[in-house]
Amino acid sequence: MTVAAQPAQAPSKTILRALAGEVLPTPPIWMMRQAGRYLPEYRATRAQAGDFLSLCYNPELAAEVTLQPIRRYGFDAAILFADILLVPQALGAELWFVTGEGPRLSTITDAQGVGALKPVEAIHDTLGPVYETVKILSRALPAETTLIGFAGAPWTVATYMIAGRGTPDQAPAHKMRVEAPEAFDALIDRITQATIEYLSMQIDAGAEVVKIFDSWAGSLKGDAFERYALEPAKTITAALKQRHPGIPVIAFPREAGEGYIGFARATGADCVAIDNSVTPEWAAAHVQCEGCVQGNLASSHMVTGGPDLVAATERVVRAFSKGPHIFNLGHGITPDADPDNVARMIETVRNFKE
Repeated sequence: MTVAAQPAQAPSKTILRALAGEVLPTPPIWMMRQAGRYLPEYRATRAQAGDFLSLCYNPELAAEVTLQPIRRYGFDAAILFADILLVPQALGAELWFVTGEGPRLSTITDAQGVGALKPVEAIHDTLGPVYETVKILSRALPAETTLIGFAGAPWTVATYMIAGRGTPDQAPAHKMRVEAPEAFDALIDRITQATIEYLSMQIDAGAEVVKIFDSWAGSLKGDAFERYALEPAKTITAALKQRHPGIPVIAFPREAGEGYIGFARATGADCVAIDNSVTPEWAAAHVQCEGCVQGNLASSHMVTGGPDLVAATERVVRAFSKGPHIFNLGHGITPDADPDNVARMIETVRNFKE
């Protein structure tokens, strides 16, 4: 007797439903950098860890800070607490953080530097604690909360590896891209392959969605955007979906502008996260028509609050109400944000009625 194949069960978690293309009456909500310095409980846990990297590599404490905003606010998703620069560290770059200034890395500027990096398969020796954090979270999160894993996109990660720090215009990376293209391409390829392995292990450990953060995509123009923002995202997404059929991928090519149009279709991503340099109305007309959009309230409203916060939040919800939407900020919440403003934003989203 032949048994008919059963249809795949539809997802029940709200973020997974939005990523599958469902238009929900209330958009699910989470917030980039929702586990962070604006929360007093985060600052206490970081002090317990000793320093930022020690926090990233302590599975129990990293899981704790990931869970803190879920307990406080009831977000629809938790995003793994880690840092995009753990991958270059796992590849052999030196990494440290300067208080008040941010990350510092040893620099790579030529083929010799790329050649000295560790092979991709060696990254797991360093990143094992991150996978353990994901396992803890997959057990500890409420049943209705989606667990998001993430990594930095190859271009953005490369900009830090080449300059040794964040830069306002990514000039060192653009210089290497133009003047040493073979070495630059080799670096992008190494990061791309490492990112596939890293995200795949996060999925194996329990991540239900992964997000690719390309924070500096906006400085790539024309063919360079396609080659170094779009193509790596496409390669990573295809590899992950081949290994993990059905895994949703969110792509965030920040400040891509017109480059947001068609990005999901070209890369295979299930959702495009957008920053607040474009209006929600523009994004609804030009990006959401192709699928789920995530965004895009200006993070400054988490600092200033007041009636403007409510009005801007309602504007975002209204603009995206006709299609699949995940409510989020246009960039990460800043350390000077007021936790009460976050609560007011969530209340506004969940109580919105046209």
